[in-house]
Amino acid sequence: MPMFGAPFLAACTAAALCTGSPDAATPASSLVLSLTDAGGNTTSVELMCDPAQGTHPQADTACRALERADGDFTRLPAKDQACTMIHSPVLAEARGNWYDTPVDFSTEYPNACFADAQSGGVFSF
Repeated sequence: MPMFGAPFLAACTAAALCTGSPDAATPASSLVLSLTDAGGNTTSVELMCDPAQGTHPQADTACRALERADGDFTRLPAKDQACTMIHSPVLAEARGNWYDTPVDFSTEYPNACFADAQSGGVFSF
């Protein structure tokens, strides 16, 4: 004899579908991205992927670039974008997690345009 009847199981299934599991609302990745200029001024955004959200102005584009690189910031696809050769270095940093992998990335770009172009839009803010 079953421990629970069909009406009970149907109600539990409906409740789970309506409320979702705790993981349903939790993004697969959560990153804090920052750019620091030579004067020490820092701009930071939050980027969450799967689903794309956060304070990043182009979260969809940034998440797609990270997905293509499998979360590896050293393999981000470059955008075909012209940048000036003005030397105004920025330090780009990413901290958080990409799915179950911790992220602790830091690199310097010649200027903010190069940061955007060389990161496939991840550092476009």
